[in-house]
Amino acid sequence: MAEHSFYMEEALKEAKKAYELQEVPIGAVVVYQDKIIGRGYNRRETDNDPTAHAEMIAIKNAAKTLDDWRLEECSLYVTVEPCLMCAGAILKARIKKLIFGTESKKDGAFGSLINILQDDRFNHQVEVVSGIEAVKASNLLKDFFKELRTRKDG
Repeated sequence: MAEHSFYMEEALKEAKKAYELQEVPIGAVVVYQDKIIGRGYNRRETDNDPTAHAEMIAIKNAAKTLDDWRLEECSLYVTVEPCLMCAGAILKARIKKLIFGTESKKDGAFGSLINILQDDRFNHQVEVVSGIEAVKASNLLKDFFKELRTRKDG
């Protein structure tokens, strides 16, 4: 668990970068052989790109680092449960393990709203660990949306 906490803290650092840009604070890191090979944070507003989720950016960076789209021996740490789009990318990249912090009741695709892993018709299965640094990840989101509402009301 200490290893999971270390890498989740790195993902939280990425999430804080998103927060500073007034983006929904979600961060992700991809780990291969105990090294971070990809990092990402939400940039949808900044890039005007609906696919610029933390996971997508981290996966792309990891694939470039390895010079391979197959991330079969990699783990993805993300502060918030991935959505369906990111779940598809995780499956297509053949990521071995997903570790996430807090649930996403609105669009979580790994158990909260749906569970894409319940369908064994996919040719790849992903091991999932949830709840790592969940309070920190959840509080970061709560603070962001509270601040956003304050800005809108003010």
